Amino acid sequence: MSYADEVYKQTCRAILDHGFRDDALPVRPHWEDGTPAHTVKLFGVVNRYDLQKEFPLMTLRRTYWKSAVDELLWIWQKKSNNVHDLPTRIWDSWADENGSIGKAYGYQMAQKHHYPEGDFDQVDRVLYDLKHNPQSRRILTGMYNFADLSEMGLYPCAYSMTFNVSGNVLNAILNQRSQDMLTANNWNVVQYAVLVHMMAQVSGLIPGELVHVIADCHIYDRHIPMVEKMLELEPYEAPAFRTDPTVTDFYAFTRDSFTVENYRYHPFEGKIPVAI
Repeated sequence: MSYADEVYKQTCRAILDHGFRDDALPVRPHWEDGTPAHTVKLFGVVNRYDLQKEFPLMTLRRTYWKSAVDELLWIWQKKSNNVHDLPTRIWDSWADENGSIGKAYGYQMAQKHHYPEGDFDQVDRVLYDLKHNPQSRRILTGMYNFADLSEMGLYPCAYSMTFNVSGNVLNAILNQRSQDMLTANNWNVVQYAVLVHMMAQVSGLIPGELVHVIADCHIYDRHIPMVEKMLELEPYEAPAFRTDPTVTDFYAFTRDSFTVENYRYHPFEGKIPVAI
C-alpha cells in the first residue's frame, strides 16, 4: 500500500469522524452557484513523509503530478504571479483581466533583499545557504507578507518552507494555513516533495523527510460523498520517482526532468466542484 494513501485515508477518516462542522456559521468560500461552501475540519494536522522510502504520490485517484510540477516551477523558478506564464488554468478564478494574481506567490519569492553576502531573493537565499551554510537554522521562505495581503488575489495557502540539513540529508517543513483535502492535499504534497528533491540534488544533499503542517485541514460539504467512496478503495503500491541526475542548476529543471514509473491509480468518476 502506498504510504501517501495510508496517510490520506487516516486523515480524512479523522476529519469525518471527529471534525468540526461549520454548517451553521457564515463562511467566505462559496460554490459557483453562489451557495456557501461549508466544511468539516480538523485543526493542526501534521503528516510526515520519508522521501528516501517512498515518493508520496497517491493511488486512490490520479494526481496530475506533471501539472503540479508546472505550478511549483511557476512559483519557485519563474517567480511569476501571472497566469499567462502557467500552462494550466487552475489559477484563472483569482486572476484579474491581465492575468495577474497580485502580490502573491511568485511575486513574493522574487523580491530581493540585501544581505552581507549580496542581494538575494528568497529562493536564491535558500540555494546559497544550503551550499555555504548548511548547518544554519535560518533557511526558510515565507509568502504571507502582511503588507501585501490586500493586493493578493488569494492569501497564500502553502505559505512557508523551512529547510534543515542533518549531515548530508535535507529535511523540510511545509506550513499550510488551509488545505482542501480532496482537490489539493496530494497535489501540494507532491509539489513540495519534488522541491525537496530539487533543492537536495543541486546542493549535493540527499532528500530526507517532508513534514506537512496544516492549520485548517478540511473537507468541503459537496466533496464528502466523493471522499467516502475513495476511503473504500484499496491503494496500489507507490510508483518510483526519478530526477534527471545531470541537472546541477536549480533553474535548469523542467517538467521533463522528472519521471514516475509504474504509476497505477483508481479511476475517479465525476467532476470535483471547486470552492472559491
